Amino acid sequence: MSLAVLYSRALAGMQAPLVTVETHIANGLPSFTIVGLPETEVKESKDRVRAALQTAHFKIPAQRITVNLAPADLPKESGRFDLPIALGILAASGQIPDDKLDRYEWAGELALTGELRPIHGALAMTYHAAQSGRSFVLPQYNAAEAALVKRAHVYAAQSLLQICAHLTGSTPLTVYNDPPNISDNIPDYPDMSEVKGQAKVKRALEIAAAGNHSVLMIGPPGTGKSMLAARFPGILPPMTEDEALESAALQSLSQGSFDTANWKRRPYRAPHHTASGVALVGGGSHPRPGEISLAMHGVLFLDELAEFDRKVLEVLREPLESGKITISRAARQAEFPARFQLIAAMNPCPCGYLGHHSGKCHCTPDQIARYRGKISGPLLDRIDLQIEVPAIPQEELMRQQTIGEKSDVIRHRVKQSRKRQLMRQNKANSQLNVKEIDRYCAHDKSCEALLNQAINRLNLSARAYHRILKLARTIADLSDAETISSQHIAEAIQYRRMDRH
Repeated sequence: MSLAVLYSRALAGMQAPLVTVETHIANGLPSFTIVGLPETEVKESKDRVRAALQTAHFKIPAQRITVNLAPADLPKESGRFDLPIALGILAASGQIPDDKLDRYEWAGELALTGELRPIHGALAMTYHAAQSGRSFVLPQYNAAEAALVKRAHVYAAQSLLQICAHLTGSTPLTVYNDPPNISDNIPDYPDMSEVKGQAKVKRALEIAAAGNHSVLMIGPPGTGKSMLAARFPGILPPMTEDEALESAALQSLSQGSFDTANWKRRPYRAPHHTASGVALVGGGSHPRPGEISLAMHGVLFLDELAEFDRKVLEVLREPLESGKITISRAARQAEFPARFQLIAAMNPCPCGYLGHHSGKCHCTPDQIARYRGKISGPLLDRIDLQIEVPAIPQEELMRQQTIGEKSDVIRHRVKQSRKRQLMRQNKANSQLNVKEIDRYCAHDKSCEALLNQAINRLNLSARAYHRILKLARTIADLSDAETISSQHIAEAIQYRRMDRH
C-alpha cells in the first residue's frame, strides 16, 4: 500500500479552499474511482488520465485506484483536476518522486495524447497561489494570463511528460518570464468631447468619477445618455495594480480566460433590460459571478432602467452599499466582490418626451407617476446623482466642430481629486461610513441651515442626507477646498432631482 498527497487549488475561485488530491492504491478489483462530489467532467477525467498515461508509456497499476477530492462536501467541476490526478497516480505507484509535489499548485486538463489543454480561471487560481507562497504549474496556453500576477512563480508546460521530467530532475522547467506585452499608456476609450453640449451633465459625471458616486441620467431619447455612459470610463482614474488583478481574476473566473489586451482597462458592462436577477448579481446551481462582479472596479451601465423588472433592480440595493454579494444555495454559499460604479439612464415618462421642446408628450400625471414608480425609493436613495439630460438645441446639434473638453483633461482633475481623498482617508468619498462622514465632511453653520431646509422640503432620508454630504465633499475636493462650504452643499442638493417628485 502506498499513498501520495498532491496539493492543488483546483477550484478557480478567489476564496477557494485548499483542495487535496489523494491517490490510494490497494489490492482489489482493477477499477478507477473518483470520490468527493465530482461533476460529470471530473468523473470523465479517469478516461482522459488513463489514455494520457498509456500514450506517455507509463504503467497503469492493475490494482484498485481511488482518487479522493477533499473536502468531500464541496462540488468539483471542470477538467483542471486531470493533471493532479495523473501525478498522484504516478507518485503513488512510485514512477515519479513525490518529495517535490507539495511545493507547487497544479492545474491542467489532459488530452488523450498527454498534452495539456487550456483551463478556465487560470488568473484567479494564480492570484490565490501567489498568496499561498507556492509556485504554480499550468498549461502553456494560460501562462501569459497567469504572468499578470507579478508575485507568482509560474511554470508553463505543454505536456505531462514535461512535468514528469521536471519532477525527476532530468529537464527542469524554468519560471515563465515572458509577460504579455502590456502598454503603460491609458487605454483607448471613446472621448467625452465627442458629445455635443450637455455641459452640466458632464460636470455631474466628473463629480461622480472623482468620488466613485452612482448616477442616474433622466432625459428624452437621443439626448446623449448612452454616449455619455460609454465615455465615462475614460475619465476615471487609472487602475492600480491590485484593482486590475481583482477585476481580471473575476473576468477569468467567469469567462474562462482573460484577454491581456484589456489589462488595466476598466470593465464596462451594459446588460440588456431583459436580464434576470441571476445574470445581474450571479448565481446558478454552482454560483458564478454576475454582471455586478464582472464590472469590478469599472462601470455597470443600466440603460432603460425603468424597463428592468423591479425584482431584478432590488437585488442591487445590498451590493451598492457593501461592495459585495453573497449567493446562498441549499448546499453552499459563495461571496463575490462587487465594487462597481452604477451609471443608469431612463426616460422621463412612458413616451419618453416629457419636457422635450417639441411638446409631443401627452402622458398623464398618473402615467408618469406609475412609470417612475417602477424605481423604488430605497434604490433611488442609494443613487448619489440624479440628473436631467435635456434635449440638445438644434443649432448646437448641427455645429460641425465640438468645443467640449477632452476626456484626458477631465481625467486629470478627477485623478487629482481622488489623490486627495486617498491621502486623507485612504478610500473614495462614496465609501465613507457614518463616523468618517462626521470626521471628514465637517461644515459650518450656513451649511447646516441649507441642509435643514433641504431635508424639510425634499423629505430626505438619513441615507440621502449622508450621501449629500459625501457628494459635497467630492465637489470640495475638485475645488481643492479643505472644508465644505454652502456652495458645495447647494450643488450637491441640486443633483437629487428625483427627491423633488
